[in-house]
Amino acid sequence: MKLTTRALLALSITGLTAQAHADEFIATQLTPGASQQSQTKGFIEEQALSGTTRNWYANELKRRNDRFSYLDNGVRESTPRRINWVQGTIVDYTSGFTQGTVGFSTQVAVYNAMALDRNVKDIAGPNNRTLTHSNGDAIDQWSKLGLANLSARISNTTLTVGRQNFSSPSIDVIGNRALPSSFQGLALHSKEFNNLSFDAGSFDRVSPRTEQSISKLRSEYGALGVETDRASVAGLNYQPFKSLKTTLFATHVEDFWNQYYFGATHEWGDNAVLGVNTDLKYYKTLDTGKKALGEINNDAYSLALGLTHQAHTVSLSYQQIIGDEYFDYLHETNGIHLANSLFSDFNGPNEKSLQLAYSINMAQYGIPGLKFNAYHARGWGIDGTDYKGTAYNVRNMDGETHSEYSVGTSYAVQSGPLKATSIRATYTTHRASKNQSDGNINEFRLVTTIPFNIL
Repeated sequence: MKLTTRALLALSITGLTAQAHADEFIATQLTPGASQQSQTKGFIEEQALSGTTRNWYANELKRRNDRFSYLDNGVRESTPRRINWVQGTIVDYTSGFTQGTVGFSTQVAVYNAMALDRNVKDIAGPNNRTLTHSNGDAIDQWSKLGLANLSARISNTTLTVGRQNFSSPSIDVIGNRALPSSFQGLALHSKEFNNLSFDAGSFDRVSPRTEQSISKLRSEYGALGVETDRASVAGLNYQPFKSLKTTLFATHVEDFWNQYYFGATHEWGDNAVLGVNTDLKYYKTLDTGKKALGEINNDAYSLALGLTHQAHTVSLSYQQIIGDEYFDYLHETNGIHLANSLFSDFNGPNEKSLQLAYSINMAQYGIPGLKFNAYHARGWGIDGTDYKGTAYNVRNMDGETHSEYSVGTSYAVQSGPLKATSIRATYTTHRASKNQSDGNINEFRLVTTIPFNIL
């Protein structure tokens, strides 16, 4: 199977390259025009005070005798339903850069969350959706400093120190709750060339989505609860052709793993007639240092093909994990960019998965901002019986399967005082065999996000 997988990856890369060669090559040169720093108007002149408020509602129902649990006056009880309803608000101040060869700026953002449903049985805490006390009671309202950083910029290169947003294929802000995560450390972003950019970062803490404090980094699927003191990442984005974009990153998570990522996206054709999008993503993960999560030797890849005709897009995505443990990533990050990372990540040991998706953009029919989508994904061949370590609970997984269905709609307001306000509703079902970890659940989610400007 490894030979087959390598052959498929090689064929995908060869196909992308062959298609790209039919396009015009983009020569790498310094970014044309004046640099960002030379165009700055000043610290005060370009300052902004803005934010968002998000109403986040999720109603989950466990099926096939699966249950949530919660504490009721110190007694552990079970319930098939969990409801979380939270209002998350961000007020974000960003200054401009000072003028001169080296410019300085600052960013400070306050995050606030209010629990709109505080019923102990409903929220079934503690969980990562509503912040609770140790006894399971909701914390009615809480705030924290979500972002606080200082940046220095030369030309088109910026160094940022402090609590900040950061995005890469392995360390990435996750924003699928009422409030997003953020990271504490330093990061560098450089865009000195027209088709080539560099990013690097090193972080020792994460500010979780539903916690007031900051935490050390730990893995998403590890069962030992071990933490790491630092995670560092560096990589580049390169566009050799107009139709082809590539990404290459390396990540070192101290005493956990070294992880390497390659991604390539190719676009061909005309969406008005037929547009073709091909997307390849590949991760290689190897243990390192003290091997706090045991021995890891894991390959994970996905290959997606999308066809677009006017308002309609159909896509087919295949994903495979090669290794006797989960494909793992850091908790409170969106560090999994594989195509079939959905409600389930479809990342079990030796798992194969296939997703068929459809979306329609109603702008083509005179309703700009309105979209509908649906998908069905199925995973099979999950096998952790050969796993020798203790960090992952996978040894009882033998031929496990699961499937996921989802329908959704979203609307973005196009004009007026609520311009850019978005409303999204999704209904998802997940069904699993006995030892697949995501279980049997239906979820309805309704999220409304309203941006606002103060200054």
